[in-house]
Formats: sequence, C-alpha cells, structure tokens
Amino acid sequence: MDKMNEQKIAKKVNEVLEGNRVGTLATVVNNKPHSRYMTFFSDEDGIALYTPTNINTHKAEEIEANPNVHVLLGYSGEGYGDQYLELSGTAVLRTGDQLKGRIWNDHMKEWFDGPNDPEYVVLEITPNEIRFMNEGEETPQTVQLYKKAHTVRFFYFPTASFN
Repeated sequence: MDKMNEQKIAKKVNEVLEGNRVGTLATVVNNKPHSRYMTFFSDEDGIALYTPTNINTHKAEEIEANPNVHVLLGYSGEGYGDQYLELSGTAVLRTGDQLKGRIWNDHMKEWFDGPNDPEYVVLEITPNEIRFMNEGEETPQTVQLYKKAHTVRFFYFPTASFN
C-alpha cells in the first residue's frame, strides 16, 4: 500500500476512535467470548485504547487468565452502513497513578473514591489488527499493527468480501 492510502486509513480509524467512546469489550471465558459495554479513551497516537474498571471484576480476572480481547467501536445506530471498527489485541491491567489520573473524570465517582482508589485500574488495550467497516465497497479494510522500536506502522489489506 502506498503512503497516501496508509495515511487515509489511519485518519479514518482515528476519526472513529475520536467520535465514539462507548463500545463493546469481549474477553475470553472458557474458550468463549464474553462481551460488555465499556467507555474507551485513546492515547495521543490513537493506537492504544484505555478503559477504567474495578480490579475485582470478572473482566479483570478474565484478562489476567487470557489477555486476548476484541473491541467494537462506532456504529452510531443511524442505520445500515454506519462506520465502525473491530479491534483485536491484548489487554493488561495498569495501576500507575499518572495513567489513572489522565483517564479519571467525575462520572467515575459513582464507582470509585477517586483516582487513588486502590480498586480503580485501567485496562490498556494494544490492538494488533483493526478492521474498518462499512465504507462502501472498499471495506472491510484491515490494518495490521506492528510495533518496533517505539514506532507503529499501519499495514492495509483490503478484503474482497466479508464472510
């Protein structure tokens, strides 16, 4: 893929990430998917996703047992053809105060005493593949992410049909 297509797909992926905070997070339980709605935040590069949770939840246990996750973001509900992302990757539980402070907002007071609450953790999701869906006949478009020496490179593979 040429640099122009790569940048175009990266821009579209970032637009969906920026415009959609609520999505589904699927973990693996007994070799089967288990999904729930979550609120997601992306990093400055738009690569990693973050979502707050309680350390004592099933999802935290599930991720510690099997870090493979799947996220759906987008699809505004306006009808057939809405754009959305499918992200496959791995998740880890983060307890660092700097990250917790960056993610923290007042809506979280319903579940936590504050950003220093020991039960408050952040799931960091590092995608290894992102599929951009419903952009006409050009989709799905798959972006493979490979991290090497602190750089991220997008690889774009158009798919002929979605089965």
